[in-house]
Amino acid sequence: MAVNSVHWFRKCLRLHDNPALQEAVNAAHTLRCVYILDPWFAGAANVGINRWRFLGEALEDLDNSLKKFNSRLFVIRGQPTDVFPRLFKEWKVTRLTFEYDPEPYGKERDGAIIKMAQEFGVETVVRNSHTLYNLDRIIEMNNNSPPLTFKRFQTIVSRLELPRRPLPVITQQQMEKCCTKISENHEQLYSIPSLEELGFRTERLPPAVWRGGESEALDRLNKHLDKKVWVANLEHSRINTCSLYASPTGLSPYLRFGCLSCRVLYYNLRELYMKLRKHSSPPPSLFGQLLWREFFYTAATNNPNFDRMEGNPICVQIPWDQNPEALAKWAEGRTGFPWIDAIMTQLRQEGWIHHLARHAVACFLTRGDLWISWESGMKVFEELLLDADWSVNAGSWMWLSCSAFFQQFFHCYCPVGFGRRTDPSGDYIRRYVPILKDYPNRYIYEPWNAPESVQKAANCVVGVDYPKPMINHAEGSRLNIERMKQVYQQLSHYRGLSQLASVPTIQEEAEPPMTDESQTSSGPGKRKPLSRSHMINLSAHLMWNVLRFFFFSDSPPAGGALTEAAGCSILPDSSTLCPTVVTAHQSSDCPQTSAAVTSTSASVNADPLKPPSPCSSSSSPCGTTSPPSTSAQTLTKRKGPAHKIRRSMRQRGHQGAEERREDEEDKGREERMEDDDDENEESMEQDATGEMSGHRQ
Repeated sequence: MAVNSVHWFRKCLRLHDNPALQEAVNAAHTLRCVYILDPWFAGAANVGINRWRFLGEALEDLDNSLKKFNSRLFVIRGQPTDVFPRLFKEWKVTRLTFEYDPEPYGKERDGAIIKMAQEFGVETVVRNSHTLYNLDRIIEMNNNSPPLTFKRFQTIVSRLELPRRPLPVITQQQMEKCCTKISENHEQLYSIPSLEELGFRTERLPPAVWRGGESEALDRLNKHLDKKVWVANLEHSRINTCSLYASPTGLSPYLRFGCLSCRVLYYNLRELYMKLRKHSSPPPSLFGQLLWREFFYTAATNNPNFDRMEGNPICVQIPWDQNPEALAKWAEGRTGFPWIDAIMTQLRQEGWIHHLARHAVACFLTRGDLWISWESGMKVFEELLLDADWSVNAGSWMWLSCSAFFQQFFHCYCPVGFGRRTDPSGDYIRRYVPILKDYPNRYIYEPWNAPESVQKAANCVVGVDYPKPMINHAEGSRLNIERMKQVYQQLSHYRGLSQLASVPTIQEEAEPPMTDESQTSSGPGKRKPLSRSHMINLSAHLMWNVLRFFFFSDSPPAGGALTEAAGCSILPDSSTLCPTVVTAHQSSDCPQTSAAVTSTSASVNADPLKPPSPCSSSSSPCGTTSPPSTSAQTLTKRKGPAHKIRRSMRQRGHQGAEERREDEEDKGREERMEDDDDENEESMEQDATGEMSGHRQ
């Protein structure tokens, strides 16, 4: 009996490491490779032009590769459940193969197709190739529930065998055995749709920054591995201005569309490390991004409501605001904060932004400033972001909005200071918000503080040529932290961390305002930054003061009592959220909350959406320098000289020990330890989330 195979391309748009395609070729007399434009994807209004263009290019590359084997790609419009009965009859199909889709919608769709194929007497072969591990096995090893902390996930994965090795690419010899005649009207019947056919206008469409396809993916992989030679010395990749731009070695969109196998990337990294490190076992941090991808896939695979708050058992129910106007300003890059607007403009133009930039705009939209649901932000990313995967996109937004996985809501990004530290020169803003290109470095991140003469000289007057800030960040973030605190205090299983949240708010560390003179004379590299190990020690020092207060103090601390610098928390992709010092004095660079947390009634009466005057420093959306309040001074005096002496001794002892430690360590040793510091800090953060999510494991 003749074996007529059909291979259904979906998420694995490649010929290398494609187990299901290998099954289709095995002992087959004919082979047709199809791609069905699923209306669930094709008809979605939230799929932007960059994503469609990337998909079209990936399909064209796949078709060109098949042409080399005297075959073609059959692109078919329609619903899979409507298309396959016709194909089964017309092509006399006996075998259907496709890769396993771990997401709820995919599993439901595939179940219906398998049942239909059985009715037609068609054998179905399903193989896993989109993830490293068998997700059901991970869930089984966690008492039949998905692990909800990354630390727990890593523990389970460490007990599993290594992922299966990738399969080689399909060969000419294999394809010759199942050669299928291609009809002359193939282009008319099964061609790849153009952007115009899909309803997009392309007359002003700029060239693609990310070109889709397996060929491009493999070329980038080689460049990526050349760049990853630093893994031999465990060097930590540091973010700088160049990191914010699309890299020719970036791979995330190619993993999302399956142009590149995650197993090929995994084993290439592993073998490179072992070769350069003399066969030593690579650390888990080497595969960090791949493992986080697996983590979110595992969390979502049995949760059809993973992409929404309602009905989602792992998502905290937060009463977000409904504000379509504010959402539109954020999505279109019209917030009045240049750092945020530049990021959203890059996303809309190119379809990609750096992971730290994603964190900044996600925090701004949700718990940081606008108090708009993460679901709204997730839909914008789904439209614009090339690598937006259903599971990873939803999981990341829940994480960054403190709706699941991560609960340290008192850590907040500053829409001015965070960008300034990343790109002190402001070149990133000048590229994506060109209206501000003539602003001096001093005001590029906060043009509303520039004198009127400077604004006119730059041909950009705030409120006329560029919008005023849409929110007072200092007031908005303070109000939102209070809101988050109320939500978490209502969760019985969050008792310990809700006590921690009652401590005066910890935000980003204050830094002096930047001047043109300091920028040109000293440069960004002249100011000695705190090392990662230094920040971890400061964070531990602060945590000790907090714990000492809870267990050894008889009364709550007065406002401004916590003056030690807070540390940095590691997020899923090893980025950092830098909290600020809580002091009575505030800096114009970052938003500072008052030393004492405001009451609920006072916070509710605040109007954070009222835009401040663009030139008034007293109403700057990022706070200004102000003298200590009388109450804070009085409370400090009540502590007495003994308290001051003890605090001074602690500070001097801590600083002295830190200086001695830094003198003893050479630069090379510090750099080799940075990855270990990242892992330790990440573990500390994940331990904090364990109390909330551990009961579900």
